[in-house]
Amino acid sequence: MSLLSIRDLAIALPEGADRELAAKDINFDLEPGEILCIVGESGSGKSMSANAVMGLLPQGVKVADGTITFDGQEIIGLNEDQMMALRGRRISMIFQEPLSALNPLLRVGAQIAEVFEAHGALTGPERQARALKLLDEVGIPDPEAAIRAYPFQLSGGQRQRVMIAMALAMEPDILIADEPTTALDVTTQAQILKLIENLRQSRGMAVIFITHDFGVVADIADRVIVMQTGEIVESGSADDVLLKPQHPYTRSLIDAIPRLTQYEETPSPEREPVMSVEDLCKTFTTGSGTLFGKRRVVKAVQNVSFELFAGETIGIVGESGSGKSTVGRCLVRLIDPDEGRVMVEGADIAHMSGSGLREQRRKVQMIFQDPFSSLNPRARVSRILTEGLIAHGASKLDAMAKARALLEMVGLDASAMARFPHEFSGGQRQRIGIARALALDPSIIIADEAVSALDVSIQAQVLDLLAELKTRLNLSMLFITHDLRVAARICDRIIVMQKGQIVEVGPTSKVLHDPDTAYTRSLLDAIPGQDYERALTEAV
Repeated sequence: MSLLSIRDLAIALPEGADRELAAKDINFDLEPGEILCIVGESGSGKSMSANAVMGLLPQGVKVADGTITFDGQEIIGLNEDQMMALRGRRISMIFQEPLSALNPLLRVGAQIAEVFEAHGALTGPERQARALKLLDEVGIPDPEAAIRAYPFQLSGGQRQRVMIAMALAMEPDILIADEPTTALDVTTQAQILKLIENLRQSRGMAVIFITHDFGVVADIADRVIVMQTGEIVESGSADDVLLKPQHPYTRSLIDAIPRLTQYEETPSPEREPVMSVEDLCKTFTTGSGTLFGKRRVVKAVQNVSFELFAGETIGIVGESGSGKSTVGRCLVRLIDPDEGRVMVEGADIAHMSGSGLREQRRKVQMIFQDPFSSLNPRARVSRILTEGLIAHGASKLDAMAKARALLEMVGLDASAMARFPHEFSGGQRQRIGIARALALDPSIIIADEAVSALDVSIQAQVLDLLAELKTRLNLSMLFITHDLRVAARICDRIIVMQKGQIVEVGPTSKVLHDPDTAYTRSLLDAIPGQDYERALTEAV
């Protein structure tokens, strides 16, 4: 008998929703010790199906039909007390964004101890001791300090490990991992994947791993389910689905995956640079940055220098905390650098202020990682796209005409002008973010993890759009990313950063296939699915 069996599952959205069913005709089994990957784009129903297993469907969303049988027991229809007895103890879940899933006002140790308290397990001192052991088991350095920390004091990878520790506290039979590595850099991602695999082997735990990253699927999956618009369109062993896909949708997802061999370099050493960065430095000092309340000094950027040429795309890559995003924010003066120069068309914008800085800012614009948080949720798209133009002297009539033209340029209809950001998909919101960045006719675009949170097919569309716009508008681009496969697809040169410093710089082909430093090689070695990519390349 399967550990988990789902038959004919249908999930109904609230009345008035655009689609009546979020998922339908869902059928699959999960065996003890198996890793089952569920793959699909946003809106495919993969997370909704997992939430149905946990009894955590959003308000108004209900199971309309079907059965979910766990260890011989029907889950659908259990009351809240009965589900509470299963959640955490027998079936646990890791959520995609630990910073929003963890309580920001409770220390890590108290949050892990709450799991035991909810199930009436262990005494107070025993809970703390077990929490400490769990933090050690999931590989958090200095667990004695981490147990006293608040979530914001930990890195993204450490917070995800805390979530895993909480999910494993009661030694569940099934672990559901919902996009647990999407926003993590490659080395942290590799550590989390290895940790889950080791825990699966040591505890005999079954895993449902939800993802849109086929590299991750290739590294860990025993079986794969592909979902599209609420239905399973393909399922089978990992090798069969990845190397011999049968459904056109599966093939389209695989074709959209960025690969390390996709670079097309445009050398430009003879041209004058449009931006010269010289000895850029930025240090942050906090009053209680360490776990012991002492002052903490972080040298986020140390003596960074490089040149960006007209029509060129430079990628800045590195792990979280390497300083790459701080460099980008210094260049657009969202934060002020401590030292160094940023020369744009002969002017040093690093130390400008007032009207001079305001005028120079037109030339350097930014696309942010998360358009949902960077776009004003209370402003219609028309205001989002025109307020910068109007602030720089354009009439409202001219600004509105340009906003409509910008929407068309990024592939959106002019009717979007009257809508709010929440009414768009993630990919559409990112296109609005791109349109906003182009509104002032900049010569330089800085894209900070602009595609990291997008599905592979939407990611490919946005990357193609950026490449097209760069050529059409003769833009130069600084592309900040933790994904070397994305860098390969769009960058002419790559800068590798570690602990605030540039450790390597060179043409994309050189950095990706003949790196000079051990650190760059470690980033490349951590990319998931490399054996799978080689198999795909050989098949072609």
